[in-house]
Amino acid sequence: MRVIGILGGMSWQSTQGYYQLINQGVADRLGGLHSAEILIRSVDFAPIAQMQKQEQWGQMADLLCSHAKSLEKAGADCVLIGTNTMHLVADEVAAAISIPLLHIADATAKAIQSANLNKVALLGTVFTMQKDFYKGRIKELFGIDVIVPHAAEQALINKIIYDELCLGRINPGSEETYLKVIRELEAQGAQAVILGCTEIGLLVKQKNCSLPLFDTTQIHATSAIEFALT
Repeated sequence: MRVIGILGGMSWQSTQGYYQLINQGVADRLGGLHSAEILIRSVDFAPIAQMQKQEQWGQMADLLCSHAKSLEKAGADCVLIGTNTMHLVADEVAAAISIPLLHIADATAKAIQSANLNKVALLGTVFTMQKDFYKGRIKELFGIDVIVPHAAEQALINKIIYDELCLGRINPGSEETYLKVIRELEAQGAQAVILGCTEIGLLVKQKNCSLPLFDTTQIHATSAIEFALT
C-alpha cells in the first residue's frame, strides 16, 4: 500500500471527511482490519482565510509548498490538497515535490466524463467560481463546459461556506438556498453540479437535488484510494 499525504485543515471539517472516506474505502476493498496509510499536515485555517481575502496567493503557495515537501520527506507517495480553492496554487505545489499531486479538478472531470456529461454547474468559494484555475482547466483538458451562478448568488454561496460550513454549522435553510441556485443553473442547461468546495457535501444532499451531484471530497478521496492500492 502506498502512503497518502494530505494537506488539510482548509477547513478541518472536510479534512475529517477525507480521513473517513479514504479509510472506509480501503477497508471496503481489502476487508478485515485494513485501513489506509495516511500522513496529514493540517494547517491553521484562519491566517490562510485572511490571505485568501487579501489575494496573497504567492504567500499561500510558499506555505503549501513547504508543507508538501514535509509530507514527501515523511514518506508520502502522493499529495492531495484537501480543498478546491487552494488548487489555485496546485501548479506551484506540484513543481515543489517529486511525488505526484492528485489534482481534485482532474479527478472530478474524469468522473463527469464517465457519466457522459458535457455541461455542468460549479458551486464553490468565490475564488473557485470566478477564477479560471478550476473551470478553465476542466474546459481545456477535458472539453467540459462549466457555468457558475450570478455574482450576487456567488457571494451568498461563499458566505455560507465561510460563516457556516467551515465552522461545522449545518443550516437547512442554507441547503434550500443552494438548491434554489441549482434549479436556476439547471434552467441554463446544466446537466449536473460540481460541489466545488469540500465542505458543500456536508450540506447539500443528492436526495434533495434534481441534478446529479459530483461531491469533490468523495471523488478526490476515491482517487487517493485508487493510487494507494495500485
